[in-house]
Amino acid sequence: MSSPRAITIAILAMGGEGGGVLADWLVDLAEANGYLAQTTSVPGVAQRTGATIYYLEMFPESAVPAGEAPVLGLSPVPGEVDIVIASELMEAGRAVQRGLVTADRTTFIASSHRVYSMTERTAMGDDRVDANKLIAGGRAAARRFVTADFATLAERTGSPISPALYGALAATGALPFTREQFEDTIRRGGVGVKPSLMAFGAGFDAAVADAEVIDAAPAADMGGGIPLDP
Repeated sequence: MSSPRAITIAILAMGGEGGGVLADWLVDLAEANGYLAQTTSVPGVAQRTGATIYYLEMFPESAVPAGEAPVLGLSPVPGEVDIVIASELMEAGRAVQRGLVTADRTTFIASSHRVYSMTERTAMGDDRVDANKLIAGGRAAARRFVTADFATLAERTGSPISPALYGALAATGALPFTREQFEDTIRRGGVGVKPSLMAFGAGFDAAVADAEVIDAAPAADMGGGIPLDP
């Protein structure tokens, strides 16, 4: 019988997108439903506005012997991440490039919109990274890949992108919690509850629709790497 292990989650987000709020929601979700949880963050610029990696681990309290505590990691390890959430398509590519997304393990959620990097913006010609290649690479790299324009969905509800990504995560079933338990975390937060729940629902529905489209589509060649700026 295998020993229980932590659920590992990496969130790649930029400044103003609510990545820290999303991480806090996940910690609250875990702790309110029988799990121990820990989150850390590593800020950086990554040639864009305050790109940050938030990392979380959750461990079931019922599996912890009396008087003991699990040792939880402080940063994501390539090949050891169960769930990766990217708030923008280039950040999704960076997650793949770092080895955080693996075909035998990772549920990968990424918004399909773009926020162009400085090298893309300052090039003399059109030096934008091909979004289709980023999506194809993400789909090839992950065990399960969910993508939609979560930024636009959130904007329509007057919310940051984080609740829409949170809804998409709930829809995947990658965490052992119900939709109601996810939504209760937003309610407990007490700030911007109505627009956040609307964005959550939009993200949830988009993730379900994306899965239905993938199931109905024929297999395609997903070969090729993901060319990113340094």
